[in-house]
Amino acid sequence: MQKHLVIPDCQVTPDTPTDHLEWIGKFILEKKPDVIINLGDFADMESLSSYDKGKLQYEGRRYKKDITASKQAMQRLLQPIEDYNVSRVKNKRKQYKPRKVLTIGNHEYRIERAIQDNSYMDGFMGVGDLEYESFGWEVHPFLKIVEIDGVHYSHYFANPLSGRPFGGENIGIRLKNIGFSFVMGHQQVYMLGVKSLNNGRRLRGLVQGACYLHDEEYRGCQGNNEWRGIFVLHEVKNGNYSLMEVSLSYLCQRYEGISLWRFMQKNYPDIFRNSTWMQYQQKFSEGIS
Repeated sequence: MQKHLVIPDCQVTPDTPTDHLEWIGKFILEKKPDVIINLGDFADMESLSSYDKGKLQYEGRRYKKDITASKQAMQRLLQPIEDYNVSRVKNKRKQYKPRKVLTIGNHEYRIERAIQDNSYMDGFMGVGDLEYESFGWEVHPFLKIVEIDGVHYSHYFANPLSGRPFGGENIGIRLKNIGFSFVMGHQQVYMLGVKSLNNGRRLRGLVQGACYLHDEEYRGCQGNNEWRGIFVLHEVKNGNYSLMEVSLSYLCQRYEGISLWRFMQKNYPDIFRNSTWMQYQQKFSEGIS
């Protein structure tokens, strides 16, 4: 049976920390999954955000900076694997070459929207600028569904009548509407569900779209306390699997030897000070009421 490792939305910008991507790369190397799935929105592409135009935080954003930040972050994620394979070549041993699948998210799709709104930019910019393929990813267009071992992956799943993402907090209803085992990112919530069928099969649904160390300003003080991390799907077959959560807190402790909030306080004091998520990390790790 296959082992899948899933990386939700990382939303990399020129100003966000990427240490966790190096931790994920090391973890991948340890566990050696057969397939790595990146659910998209790896790059935030904040320079193309239509929501922030005209606002103070929009000042200074540049397309090339976004592209450079994404490529540097991707290199950091994959560097442990590359270093490992270089050493294996030198010793004439088998390299680790997992299948790497990336489904384009709506943030990367901002590039295509910008071209649609400004046709004169056609040929001067495109999703290809992110160079995901050059990093070995099998790249799939925005909202294309990729089925692997019976599990369907996409950045999100849309209602075929409206084109809008299936939403709501009832994962059972979403499983019923989608109709097959699925994994998606996009939403900064963590929901999972299992539906047992009369023929002995199980449908599984997993929603989780947060794998970053910063807070998203637009979500406010009460909206940045979601679970953040990656997933390993063990024994994947016919849409069923055994799920393992791997939090960013765990990865920090494993590879840095200190708690996540202490790491952020030491290395990124401004982000720590202004982060609701970090304050909760400290509060619950120290048992503060």
